[in-house]
Amino acid sequence: MIEDSQEPEAIAVIGMSGRFPGASNPDEFWQNLIAGKDSITRFPARTGSDGRRFVGARSMIENPDLFDASFFGIYPKEAELMDPQHRVFLECAWEALEDAGCDPASFPGLIGVYAGLSLNTYLLNNLGTGAELAKNYQVSEYQTMLGNDKDFLPVRVSYKLNLRGPSMTIQSACSTSLVAICQAATALLTYQCDMALTGGVSLSFPQQRDYLYQEDGMVSPDGTCRAFDADAAGTVFGHGCGVVLLKRLSEAVADRDPILAVIKGWAVNNDGSDKVGFAAPGVNAQADVIALAQASAGISPADVSYVEAHGTGTPLGDPIEVAALTKAFREGGADADAFCALGTGKTHIGHLDCAAGVTGLIKTIQQFRHGKIPALLHFKAPNPRIDFAHSPFVPVSEDRDWKPGAKPRIAGVSAFGVGGTNAHVVMAEAPPTPPTTPGRRHELILLSARSQPALAAMANRLADHLAAEHPPLADVSLTLATGRRAFAHRLAIVATDVPDAIAKLREETRDTTAASRPPQVAFLFPGQGSQYTDMGHDIYDAEPVFRQTVDECAALLLPLIQQDIRSTLYPSDSEREAAELGIHRTA
Repeated sequence: MIEDSQEPEAIAVIGMSGRFPGASNPDEFWQNLIAGKDSITRFPARTGSDGRRFVGARSMIENPDLFDASFFGIYPKEAELMDPQHRVFLECAWEALEDAGCDPASFPGLIGVYAGLSLNTYLLNNLGTGAELAKNYQVSEYQTMLGNDKDFLPVRVSYKLNLRGPSMTIQSACSTSLVAICQAATALLTYQCDMALTGGVSLSFPQQRDYLYQEDGMVSPDGTCRAFDADAAGTVFGHGCGVVLLKRLSEAVADRDPILAVIKGWAVNNDGSDKVGFAAPGVNAQADVIALAQASAGISPADVSYVEAHGTGTPLGDPIEVAALTKAFREGGADADAFCALGTGKTHIGHLDCAAGVTGLIKTIQQFRHGKIPALLHFKAPNPRIDFAHSPFVPVSEDRDWKPGAKPRIAGVSAFGVGGTNAHVVMAEAPPTPPTTPGRRHELILLSARSQPALAAMANRLADHLAAEHPPLADVSLTLATGRRAFAHRLAIVATDVPDAIAKLREETRDTTAASRPPQVAFLFPGQGSQYTDMGHDIYDAEPVFRQTVDECAALLLPLIQQDIRSTLYPSDSEREAAELGIHRTA
């Protein structure tokens, strides 16, 4: 029996986007993490008339009310009625596709959408109900439902972006977005789609509102999340959105997609009744889901060097989570102590509810990319109720390097939902990026937008990106030419290198409005004797396809005319001298 030496198919993360407390995208989120920034907003606390204590703290995103409705062809009144969770997720879905360099209009396969969202408080607190809604907005209940019900979050994305793969709402409380990622990965492996947008969003209104503190409950008494710390006393809830674009790894490698990380294995289960109460976590089911995910990834627990924990900082949740992790790792054969770093982004941004799992996954991707693990914020001493000394885990008390080694770095990401639906994902760093092929001496940089101001802003953002990252200009040119939707307002520059491109992008942009149908472009050699020696020589040297075609034509003509046409088209110095003396070479 011949064994198949090929590794089982895995899932590549090729694009990501998000809105996080204090950050409008994943890169800003990373900068806040590595800077040790606490992004939870605090405001005056209050005491109720009955003596109950309320805490003024919540993590919030900026400008959740802003939405580019016209970009998506949505009428202003329709946008006003729409749950901002739908709006933000739609924008992030578009950004994730662009981050991957994918224009769904030209992608030949099926793109699915798997996502979930939190309770719609916008409808309850902003729009009113019943007769009041109909009077103020003059709309039907059906129209209101389409813009506000959970069922229509993913299908709206599919409709607006013309995506034809499965489009499904996934709901499992705090584990929603990580469960959605697991379902999307399963759909890819079973060929229900060829790419999948997946994640979650959580926005509630009014954003700045306090919460009732109860001793030994879920929420923090002072608006600070101290996961795994001796003073941990609860979590802080907040708002955010995260979306990732997934693709089968083999196809992502073949298509030279920008692979950010690899999802090697995943699992989802439920506690059942094996716990003290409905809202309580269950140690056995958490251990099982971790072990199942590691088994599906085909890795040993000893290979895992980091776990992005659910890590809510609650008195009950943290000890149970570490006990479950320890049980799974020990039963999987990991006998050593203190070899795996343990962290969570919740100490920086709070608990993002349905968006928590995807946020942890994006944080882990950034750690792979930057080779660092940010410290747990507010961590001073380990929780005495957690036996870290006899476990594989070490809380990340200060920033640490996480550099590549002989083996790929592997991490686990957990999310556990109220009600007992648990999810765990095993991730690995991206495979080495193949070297970029040499570019041309001059690169064409193409930009387009729906309006002239948007085009100018885009040019400046690209200039900022080039200045910060200095990517190969040939890669930038290719992505902008093939991985972006072409809109009516367009800008084209020709640049020799990155500094040249930056300078030209920062100049005042000149707007060219295209016709409703794009022009047809062809490459032609004119006739009437206008040809000359060395005509097109630069193209022959720089463009492999052009050179291959000329070479093929030369080979076909050689037996017919007994002469290599390339010696006439692009003569060497000796051939040029011979031609001037009237000497003609033949086969």
